Amino acid sequence: MNGLTLKQAQELLLERIEKVKETETISLWEGVDRILAEDITAEHDQPPFPRSPLDGYAVRSADIKGASKECPVRLLVIDEADAGHTSKIQVEKGTAIRIMTGAPIPEGADCVVGQEDTDYGEDIVEIYTKAGAYENYCFAGEDYKAGAKILEKDMRLGAVELGVLASLGLSEVQVFRKVRTAVLTTGDELLLPGEELKPGKIYDSNLYTMVTRLTSLGAEVVQKGRTEDSPEEAAAWIRNAGKEADIIITTGGVSVGKKDIMHDVLKLLECERIFWKIAIKPGMPTLCGLYEGKLLICLSGNPFGAAVNMELLVRPVLAKLMGRKDLEIKKVRAVSESRFPKRSFVTRYVRGFYECGKVRIPEGSNDSGILSSMCGCNCLIEIPAGTAELHKGESVWIILI
Repeated sequence: MNGLTLKQAQELLLERIEKVKETETISLWEGVDRILAEDITAEHDQPPFPRSPLDGYAVRSADIKGASKECPVRLLVIDEADAGHTSKIQVEKGTAIRIMTGAPIPEGADCVVGQEDTDYGEDIVEIYTKAGAYENYCFAGEDYKAGAKILEKDMRLGAVELGVLASLGLSEVQVFRKVRTAVLTTGDELLLPGEELKPGKIYDSNLYTMVTRLTSLGAEVVQKGRTEDSPEEAAAWIRNAGKEADIIITTGGVSVGKKDIMHDVLKLLECERIFWKIAIKPGMPTLCGLYEGKLLICLSGNPFGAAVNMELLVRPVLAKLMGRKDLEIKKVRAVSESRFPKRSFVTRYVRGFYECGKVRIPEGSNDSGILSSMCGCNCLIEIPAGTAELHKGESVWIILI
């Protein structure tokens, strides 16, 4: 069987693209999994003032030396400091200020005694323990100082990073824009869900699988559609999508049959043909080209074959375009709990369930036209070319999806 290795195919695609450089400013609410387009520097200390880490009393450590349950120290309570409010009264010898968690520590106090180590006094408080200077005391700038670089350009934003941005007082952030994708499915036999099922027709699952997977990977799908087996119609659709999309993905029409139109589509579009066929199964008859500087990746119309190459080809392309290292292919070793009896003349990918170092093949057909047995799967099992069969208990490479 002719065809490039998977690695060769990936390299040919990746060498033709560059990371998206255009940026946009978005709300923090929209920032999860976006890539930061600028360094972030703190404009203030965090916290901006010394604060209490607990409920208790702000006191002078010198006043409570030797304090114990048997020999408590009695202090005059002169004020109360709540979170969000600053006491304007200074703690002096023999005094204390009742303080709540997060409240600014008042002038004169150098420690806080937890209320559980007191009698909870309102006017006079009995202190039952000693505390050293700056004990239970959060300094201004303890988290970060003004002028410090907090987040670096090209960092992927998660919940913690967005929380840090919020702590800086920011409500928006500059990020690289999303990769714009377009998805076209082809085939006279295809109907969209909701249409009446007619003899010889099937519902189009690929459009939904491809679009939703792209969305889950962080791409923006700017156009999606379906055409019949018409090279002219498909070429017109791609020309229009190419005005907006960074990458165009199609399914169907990539083999050598009478209705395999994508070879003619590339000619009509005057595309640079990058490759046709990869020495893997499923998804061998994959056709890729470059249309006006944008990748055109034409996948098999078989649902599992298309899904496999979404992970093996499209996902690495998205990782580079978006600067998302977390999207790069991740392979781990696992012990197979299942037997796969078929001979693999080329590298074969089989759907699987991975957990705690073990992987199993789901029940049901593994044919490339079958999608339902992939439900709940979280990996692809890689079976090397030349393998007569996969035995239970063998160690295998898997690709997490």
